Amino acid sequence: MTSLWHQTRSFPPAVRLLMVNQFAINLAFYMLMPYLAAHLSGDLALAAWAVGLVLGVRNLSQQGMFLVGGTLADRFGYKAPIMAGCLLRTVGFGLLGWVDNLPALIVASAATGFAGALFNPAVRAYLAAEAGERRVDAFATFNVFYQAGMLLGPLVGVALLALDFRAVCATAAVIFAVLGVVQWRSLPTRRGGSGDRTPGGVLAQWRTVVANRPFLLFSLAMIGSYVLTFQVYLALPLAADAALGSRGTLATSGLFVVSAAVAVVGQLRLTAWAKGRWSAGQALVRGLTAMGLAFVPLAVVPADTPWLSVAALVVTVAVLAAGSAVVYPFEMDTVVGLSGDRLVATHYGLYNTVSGLGITLGNLATGALWDFAARHHMLWLTWLALAATGLACAAAVARLSRQGRLALPQGQLAPA
Repeated sequence: MTSLWHQTRSFPPAVRLLMVNQFAINLAFYMLMPYLAAHLSGDLALAAWAVGLVLGVRNLSQQGMFLVGGTLADRFGYKAPIMAGCLLRTVGFGLLGWVDNLPALIVASAATGFAGALFNPAVRAYLAAEAGERRVDAFATFNVFYQAGMLLGPLVGVALLALDFRAVCATAAVIFAVLGVVQWRSLPTRRGGSGDRTPGGVLAQWRTVVANRPFLLFSLAMIGSYVLTFQVYLALPLAADAALGSRGTLATSGLFVVSAAVAVVGQLRLTAWAKGRWSAGQALVRGLTAMGLAFVPLAVVPADTPWLSVAALVVTVAVLAAGSAVVYPFEMDTVVGLSGDRLVATHYGLYNTVSGLGITLGNLATGALWDFAARHHMLWLTWLALAATGLACAAAVARLSRQGRLALPQGQLAPA
């Protein structure tokens, strides 16, 4: 904690505010969202398809609108989308606790999703601009606050559920309302460089980003890392249920704690260690390799040994989180480098959209493979496929690094 305190204090006030802001955003989000499905199906007695629709709208309105959010940030400055996102989350979370009909729930869910699309690219672009040459350290510290919010949010949510779900929603809404006021009063106005105001409007702005071939190749190469990270929500809970039956839910909660705790405790040490030994390309490749190899223990442990399976799950989650912690700050820094410090938020927006689409397709493939493997008693096939995904992702990034495509040539801003 002392090193985190000193590291945080070493950054400008705006960067520190953005870090605390992200902690509060995740605290409020994760105190509510893990329990929304149970509220919709239990308290409101919605059909399963309606619950899926409400949750799907939230995801689609966020992943599908990241590019729009990044574009607005580059055109109008970073502060306004951050404030607008906090306001939308305030309204959306407030509505989720008080409305009980499907159309209103869909509107509330869409508002919470679009809010994330507004402030996520803006926060990262603002952080990159303020951190300057210390971007890698800034993103590493930022991720500690990010993961800490994910770790504490569900615990606060469980405590508030002792009252009722409205208490959870009201608390989350108040947090976002306070964040909006704090951004308005304390966050300096910040824009990107003069090149962000691309002549020709939004379409010209998008054409500039889409024409950035090295950036697009890196975005596609990194899709596999997001598919692997998302397995904490999909394949790993399925494995916990398969191993422990009714006790699988408790084990899944423990896996979330392990994942966030590894990032909170190890992020700064892992980043400092990687910076001292490897280039950015090497750190990305080795972190991605670790993420892929994390699934090997589950492939070699017999499926009919519950406690060995649980031990393998813990190892998998810990190694996956450590590999992701190595990758994240260098990944975020590489996106800025490939943007040429031009239209940074739009680049982040498109990057998030590509990764979101990749997660959707990857989850469909993983789910289908899991069903096939379970029917044929070959669950090891799922884990080997995920391991191969990580290694393929690492190989793709290694190839880009060897070709010099993880940085734009000197003096080149962004291909037009």
